[in-house]
Amino acid sequence: MHQSFIYPNLIVIFAETNIEMITEDIAYPIGEQDFKSLREMGCVYIDKTMYIEKILRQRTKYLFFARPRRFGKSLFLSTLRYFFEGERHLFQGLHIDSFDWDWQAYPVLYLDLNTDRFLQPGKLEGVLNTLFRNWERKYEIDEISDDYSQRFKTIIETAHEKTGRQVVILVHEYDKPLVGNLNNDEAFEEYRAELASIYSNLKSSAEHIRFVFLTGVSRFSKLSVFSDLNNIRDISFSNDFADLCGITEREMLDSLSPGIEKLAKAYKISFKDACSLLKRNYDGYKFAGEGGDIYNPWSLFSALAESRIGLYWSRTGMPVIIAESLKRINADLEKILNTACPFDMLSGLDLRSPNPLALLYQTGYLTIKDYDLTSDIVRLGVPNIEVKKDLFDVLLPYYIKVKRESPTALVFDIVQSIKGGEPEKMIRDLDIFFAGIPYDMKMEDENNLHNALYILLSIIGIDVHTEVHTSCGRIDLLVTTPDYIYIIELKFNKDSNNAIDQIEARNYESTYLNDARRIFKIGVNFSPETRHLDKPIIYEVEK
Repeated sequence: MHQSFIYPNLIVIFAETNIEMITEDIAYPIGEQDFKSLREMGCVYIDKTMYIEKILRQRTKYLFFARPRRFGKSLFLSTLRYFFEGERHLFQGLHIDSFDWDWQAYPVLYLDLNTDRFLQPGKLEGVLNTLFRNWERKYEIDEISDDYSQRFKTIIETAHEKTGRQVVILVHEYDKPLVGNLNNDEAFEEYRAELASIYSNLKSSAEHIRFVFLTGVSRFSKLSVFSDLNNIRDISFSNDFADLCGITEREMLDSLSPGIEKLAKAYKISFKDACSLLKRNYDGYKFAGEGGDIYNPWSLFSALAESRIGLYWSRTGMPVIIAESLKRINADLEKILNTACPFDMLSGLDLRSPNPLALLYQTGYLTIKDYDLTSDIVRLGVPNIEVKKDLFDVLLPYYIKVKRESPTALVFDIVQSIKGGEPEKMIRDLDIFFAGIPYDMKMEDENNLHNALYILLSIIGIDVHTEVHTSCGRIDLLVTTPDYIYIIELKFNKDSNNAIDQIEARNYESTYLNDARRIFKIGVNFSPETRHLDKPIIYEVEK
């Protein structure tokens, strides 16, 4: 059976494939976060153990590492766990196996906070109680305090005393209770206080601790979660650890070529074209000033396992906060998704006034595209097609609510009218989306209208730009295809004649007169009362 729904120029959602053809023996570690299980099952493994050696050589006791969801933090933390527990057989043939290490077992306390969403009070106590009770049984601790911080302290000290070796503490998603409650001040503060009391033991019990490694999505500023731990090193932006999570181009080609070959066969394209397809959809992340782009491992493995380019990067609760922040500051979406800022702006979040750039970066919707060391300025952009589609899917309802009885047909009609040089039909098709705006939803101003159209056209793969500068002024919307250029001036609750008059008066088309493509000038007004694009005025430029 062939499925062929396509977002033109954006991403192939389904392709013609033969199910028997894509069945193979390669085991991709999709959803497998336990290093031991992965190795014992013979799953594909990208060797990241050279970073364990790097960590040991730097002799840093406390490390913190942030990355977006589904980027391999869980697997690396699990790798550290089995390394410190001395299970050398799992590391045969890997880089760290040749490192001069005694392979003695340390007591490892693996504090995993990724097991719950923490949306109700008391959830953190339940997770901690389960973990602590297991450790208390293991180290034969009978006197159990009612205070969770004291319990953790006792576990650390007793594990050291009974094994004769200092404790290794691994904290997975240290911020999960906080991230889940960014829009709930009361719950956020409750969890912040509880976590701060737990983490305070990392300093007060330092003599019993060999090593601490914490992971999370976000770096919160102006918080006291780690106020007592002033010597923790954040390696999130370190060039030395830029590729600790994720897959580089070289790693993909060295380890995943068989899967790429199958993908190429499924799509009836060359190996080189298959690599380009994967790169456009899943590559493009960069987390330090130096180094190349890296792939999202979850998406890359999923695409190779299914021999299909799809949308695999799942959303969390954070996009809601992002969308609300962007809407609140009335941001120009195209500009904020292609912007520059000081490096330090990416490193912290303030709950009371979340910076949209920090939110977008730390959750993986923006990434570093370029870095100037002299000015300490980073240029940011959306990593790839998959992330762009996911982000715009989240943002669109915040700018326009539409009737979606037949979205596939409508998307096809819009694309065909734009590509076919039919501006009248394009405006009619776009108007169907705006006609679905409920009367209790406000379209406050022209900028929201621009953002709504920018998101809608981008999400279906159309080349669109807002506020395009020319020698005569700024074009509201510029839509281009290989054969056509659409210069669109939008007015909000005014008159289409005002819009077309502005195009004429400022001679916007002069910039493109030497272009071989046909040019259309479109003036249109959006009426907040009728929720329609009113009486568009359309002219084709004569050359």
